[in-house]
Amino acid sequence: MTQTDHPTAGRFEGRDHLLPVRVYYEDTDFTGVVYHANYVRYFERGRSDFLRLAGIGHAELLEIDPPLAFVVAEMRLNFIKPARIDDALVVRTTYDSVRGVRLMISQTIERNGEALCRADVTAVCIHLDGRPRRPTPALVEAVRPWLAPVGEAG
Repeated sequence: MTQTDHPTAGRFEGRDHLLPVRVYYEDTDFTGVVYHANYVRYFERGRSDFLRLAGIGHAELLEIDPPLAFVVAEMRLNFIKPARIDDALVVRTTYDSVRGVRLMISQTIERNGEALCRADVTAVCIHLDGRPRRPTPALVEAVRPWLAPVGEAG
């Protein structure tokens, strides 16, 4: 096993990006169950590390002219089972499609292959003043290998 002091950005498995996440005490409520808002944090990490591993980092997007950022325009969550303190979770992220300024993303948090929470996310590319903008061709090309074939996107 290779050891490193660098954090992992996860790995790709087919169209899916998998990011391991450990549940720490700070992630839980007084019962040892993951507080519901922390699932949103885990999903954010999954989306960000998907892009990082695909070669598009947020810092680089801020350096292009004009800079590009993302906002979550819509997120639908389905809480299925609770995650608990010390659980080893996997955040599974799939970028389904790019439609104009929108990125359509499906995510699942799993424990031992069992779904605990699902999210359908619409992220929007924006200028730094908040106005919507189309993603750069480089961004679209970077995620294209993982997008659903035309006609299959949710």
